[in-house]
Amino acid sequence: MTDPLPEAIGRLCRRAAPEPDDVLDEMETTARESGFPTIGPGAGAFYRLCTRLTAASSVFEFGSGFGYSAYWVAPALPPDGRVVLTEHDPDELDMAREFFARGGYDDRAVFEEGDAIETVERYDGPFDLVLVDNEDDRYVEAFEAVREKVAPGGMVLADNVIAAGDQFGPDDLLDALDGDAAPATARHIADYYERVRADPDFETALVPVGEGILASVRL
Repeated sequence: MTDPLPEAIGRLCRRAAPEPDDVLDEMETTARESGFPTIGPGAGAFYRLCTRLTAASSVFEFGSGFGYSAYWVAPALPPDGRVVLTEHDPDELDMAREFFARGGYDDRAVFEEGDAIETVERYDGPFDLVLVDNEDDRYVEAFEAVREKVAPGGMVLADNVIAAGDQFGPDDLLDALDGDAAPATARHIADYYERVRADPDFETALVPVGEGILASVRL
């Protein structure tokens, strides 16, 4: 699968992003060496910008891996702000704890091991920002579980909505949205497009950075 964005645009996104600290540099290296997918610095910068635009103090993430996306968000939170990371792999969650501690943001993070959708049910909210990056076939389920807990003016950001590595690309997604044959992963993401666009309480736009972000604002 080719990069959904021209390589030069990806480089420009990285140039426009805030300068990463040493911990983010190491997280990038870890992802590159292990082949672990991350949103990348262009999307990370957008996440941080949304954190500031919403004046977020409460963030929930569905599917955190070793904490890359959440780490981009953390510097924009107030000292008493919190980001809830969820991950079913205990080793990855331990890595996230270590990265946050080394960056000095562990006091702004809550680490939850287990199923993200089951975890969010234990939280009342409201959340100013929600990050959706769990299993593609559960994006709609994640949105349904959290939509009532999003504060007015808050945002839901869903990753991998233009492409997802070798699983699908933009043409596959267009086929899925048009009802044509497409990979199952693309059909799941197409279901998410249709769900959030049809919700009268949210307004949604596609942001073509990284592998694509659907940004939905609660009205």
